[in-house]
Amino acid sequence: MTQSPPWAIRMAETMIRQYPIRGHKWTYEWGVMLKGVEQLWLRTGDQRYFDYIKRNVDEFVQPDGSIRTYRVKTYNIDMIHSGKLLFGLWRTTGDARYERAARLLRDQLRVHPRTSEGGFWHKLEYPHQMWLDGIYMGSPFYAEFAKTFGGAEAADIFDDVARQVTLIARHTRDPQTGLLYHGWDETRQQQWADPATGSSPHFWGRAIGWFMMALPDILEHFPADHPQRASLITILQDTVDALARVQDSATGLWYQVLDQGDREGNYLEASASCMFAYAIAKAVRLGYLNPGTRPIAERAFQGVVQHLVNVDEQGLVELHHICYVAGLGGIPYRDGSYECYVNELQVTNDDKGTGPFILASVELEM
Repeated sequence: MTQSPPWAIRMAETMIRQYPIRGHKWTYEWGVMLKGVEQLWLRTGDQRYFDYIKRNVDEFVQPDGSIRTYRVKTYNIDMIHSGKLLFGLWRTTGDARYERAARLLRDQLRVHPRTSEGGFWHKLEYPHQMWLDGIYMGSPFYAEFAKTFGGAEAADIFDDVARQVTLIARHTRDPQTGLLYHGWDETRQQQWADPATGSSPHFWGRAIGWFMMALPDILEHFPADHPQRASLITILQDTVDALARVQDSATGLWYQVLDQGDREGNYLEASASCMFAYAIAKAVRLGYLNPGTRPIAERAFQGVVQHLVNVDEQGLVELHHICYVAGLGGIPYRDGSYECYVNELQVTNDDKGTGPFILASVELEM
């Protein structure tokens, strides 16, 4: 019997067939999927994957390094994320426009609004708030920028990256479960904010998924002798321990609201499960977690394939039960309640699921 290709290849081929051009605005979503394709390219050397990344990024990056549809003054940390693709393009092609674009995004972080302790606001429209999502959106880019183009300011950038992770962990970690709340409002003025702690009320799977993916991606670029490196690894280890306690015993997956699997309306969610599988497997490979932790990731990925994936008649892969979007505040107002999270739309093959699915497959199958 001929063995099927790894799921990373099958999903990437699905994305390339369905979406030759993935995005029409500079956003993080398609960048998440292309980060998966990038790792697949690095693992296989298949030029088609590199060409797919370049074709999509070149829709936005102009010869002078400006980025079409990107606006600095929205001060949205999400807009930093897709800049992670610029480093590989620059290293491979030597084209200076990719460096110029990376420097443009770095410049946003010089003026991006911060909390009183120096944490990046999630967006200008969400003042005085840090969200777990924002760590993945900004900090891995920031760390790789420091290593690649940082020069004399690299040490300060690495310190700043450590500050972002440490602050969000301190303000959102629940001392009883070890899990992390989705967001934190320094002013305690949001309806969703606990009046004593400022944290939101629930543990949303994908929010912690973003945070988990960020940690090994950051550490991969962090200096071995940085004084905060060990504390970042401890934060990673503590979060994995907490996640292991709420992993579904029957499927290996995680619920949309992590600690309330037996509550009506909750469901086993694809993107978070893929994110945890990727982050844990990569962290084990790079030595940040004990090898005995890897089965947590293996069970999760097996659960995704068994329970959330199917292949249609054309051979296209479908990943189901991806939460389309969830957040805090905004218009209409999202109050961070249980009902708010479980009633969000569930979709198939959204980039926020397919990207981590490819990443997890690369780590676990290739």
